[in-house]
Amino acid sequence: MTRNILILVILTGILKMTAQETLPRIIRVTGQGIVKVVPDQANLVVRVENKGNNAVTVKSENDSAIAKVLAYTKKVGIADKDVQTEYVNLNKDYNYNKKTYSFVANQTIRIKIRKLENFDKIMSGLLDSGINRINSVRFSASNSVALEKEARRKAVSNAKEKAEEYVGVLGQKVGKAIQIQEEQGNKYRPASNNHMRMSASLSESSNVDGPTIAPGELAIKCNIHITFDLD
Repeated sequence: MTRNILILVILTGILKMTAQETLPRIIRVTGQGIVKVVPDQANLVVRVENKGNNAVTVKSENDSAIAKVLAYTKKVGIADKDVQTEYVNLNKDYNYNKKTYSFVANQTIRIKIRKLENFDKIMSGLLDSGINRINSVRFSASNSVALEKEARRKAVSNAKEKAEEYVGVLGQKVGKAIQIQEEQGNKYRPASNNHMRMSASLSESSNVDGPTIAPGELAIKCNIHITFDLD
């Protein structure tokens, strides 16, 4: 029995030594690249909504307003690819107090404004055309693809710099990269969203001089995980 225990102890020690010898000599770090830019485009989500007691009339009124909005986007030169219907709804609501039904028709349209300097003019025209709600305004950059590439390069450089800083303290060197993985997710700092109702009377009474938006600055971010060999 004692001999068997001795053999088991020796074998366990050998296995532990083998496992330690085969541990990979690697370092895994995360690099971040950030590129800041002033946006030059705006992405709008606008809505036309009508209410009434007759479904056909309400839907017809909403369709008529939408037709005017789409005609306006063509008039100001917004390309068809930059105008997209998101959804169309016709809802039937019941008023328990009055014991009556009413109908709500609405349609949401996504519009891309490629020249931010035209924002105020186009918004005014959309209001006059018939939209009565702005669901959101999101700013973007026309050269976003090039900026994303720059952010990736910065992230890789940052990862290598981190790895060299860590192992340099130990007197070692960073070897080849053996795995690279980009973190998925939103690359842009969220711009502030505006959610508001607007009426025709509001657009007619608005006499504001100068720009009515502050696009600020976008931060395009990229996080990359890299595993390096250790020399």
